[in-house]
Amino acid sequence: MGQTRRAFLAAGSAWFAGVVSMPALGQSPTARPFDRAVLVDTARAVAARPHEAPGAQLPGAVDGLDFDAWREIRFKPDASLLRPPASRVRLQAFHLGHLFKRPVRLNLVAGGLATPIPYAASDFEYGPIRFDPALPPDLGYAGWRFNYPVNAPDRFDELISFIGSSYFRLLGRDQVYGLSARGLSIGTGLLDNNEEFPFFREFWFETPLTSGRSDGDRIIFHALLDSPSVAGAYSFELRPGTVATVDVTATLFARKTLAHVGIAPLTSMYFIGENDRHYNDRNRYDDYRPEMHDSDGLQIHQEDGSWLWRPLRNPQIQELSYFQARNIRGFGLMQRDRTFSHYQDIELAYQSRPSYWIEPKGDWGDGRVELVELATRDETADNIIVAWLPVAPLQPLEPVTYAYRISSGLDFDGLNRLGRVAHTFTVPAGALGSREHRHPGSRRFIVDFAGGLIDDALASRQTPELVVSVKGGKLLRSFTAPNPFVNGVRAFIDVKGNPVDTIYMRAALQSGGQPVSETWVYRWKVE
Repeated sequence: MGQTRRAFLAAGSAWFAGVVSMPALGQSPTARPFDRAVLVDTARAVAARPHEAPGAQLPGAVDGLDFDAWREIRFKPDASLLRPPASRVRLQAFHLGHLFKRPVRLNLVAGGLATPIPYAASDFEYGPIRFDPALPPDLGYAGWRFNYPVNAPDRFDELISFIGSSYFRLLGRDQVYGLSARGLSIGTGLLDNNEEFPFFREFWFETPLTSGRSDGDRIIFHALLDSPSVAGAYSFELRPGTVATVDVTATLFARKTLAHVGIAPLTSMYFIGENDRHYNDRNRYDDYRPEMHDSDGLQIHQEDGSWLWRPLRNPQIQELSYFQARNIRGFGLMQRDRTFSHYQDIELAYQSRPSYWIEPKGDWGDGRVELVELATRDETADNIIVAWLPVAPLQPLEPVTYAYRISSGLDFDGLNRLGRVAHTFTVPAGALGSREHRHPGSRRFIVDFAGGLIDDALASRQTPELVVSVKGGKLLRSFTAPNPFVNGVRAFIDVKGNPVDTIYMRAALQSGGQPVSETWVYRWKVE
């Protein structure tokens, strides 16, 4: 370990032990003033300059690492910069290599001064990998993570990680990684396939990394985002828990007039589920697992108080769906199905993948939620992207700030009192084995609603009314039946359209003229 690295670690350890004051840590010649105002000014200055392409190439041995070799390189737990008892957070880094070839810079902030965290090859275990010549001392990191006692006081599980472009993942208690959040998306889902991937190029961690508040630990850090079209100042306030939350404040500066910008984007995987197995049968799907997905639906809370539920699909070709949303109250990719037998995967634990719920702060104005569903033939591809897109393009160097909270949890039943969509199935329009006429270009959609206000309606012996609307096709019939197995109501919706038509459907339950369920929304292309 080099002299600079040893001096930095010694100063940091002493500061957390209360031996050295904050100014002593900041007296390093590399320390720089830092606060959020400085970060915003930095982002503005970066946006005013031409975009800087990634720097020098990595050493050949690092540049050529494949996935199996790269994952052999692991940060040593005892090399964590911050460790108990001084902090309940362990800050660890990811090594460069494989897909992660652009270095990021890491800094600690104390007393209003930011001190760089120097790279040290000795902080990593390399397994069978040997580098000759030795790696340069200024190589840098690919990303970082916080370890924290998420599930037990004596075990440090991964709490949050940032690696690759602007991707990050967050975990609450009893959760395993599934979907990802992103800092920003640009051009996602456009037919020209010219998507731009903004990149978090530098991070600052405020110290101490946890503050012993009565409402739990709070961890504050910041990031500088950059891309050919935009630069941004991001501040994060992370709170661990059963439902982990991170409050995000992002100030963006466009380098040019910029449309199709995705705010608070989420990325997930949906390969096969209960509502589209017939599509995957044609893809020669052959597996013992009935379902494979990180998320099974998109939930949206609109300004008028209505709640939408859109089951996800693995389409034959890419599909884009838009949901107009002025002053949106919330949206998220949710994993509602928590039944192990529906997945049967003892290693990947799809039933424990978290849902991410986005709550905007303030009025985001006119915009829409965009859902991109890409076709995939296996479960290794993240084929689902959702984000909120403002109507007004970003203007050059005019700051725009968005603030929101991301919550990572297993159970979001308490978001509202409306009945939820429990299942969605699609079958031929007609009872199996019956002689009833089946219209060409028709399909039956079966939707189970359960819980919430539906329970109240059924308890008072009121039969909820099914309200259905169809665009792009014809509603043949709709009806309901009690479903005691979900303690709710099963809705049947038969629709018909012409070949290559796309049919848009909405359905909800009402009682006494008031909604008692969220609104199920779906699209189907006649084949």
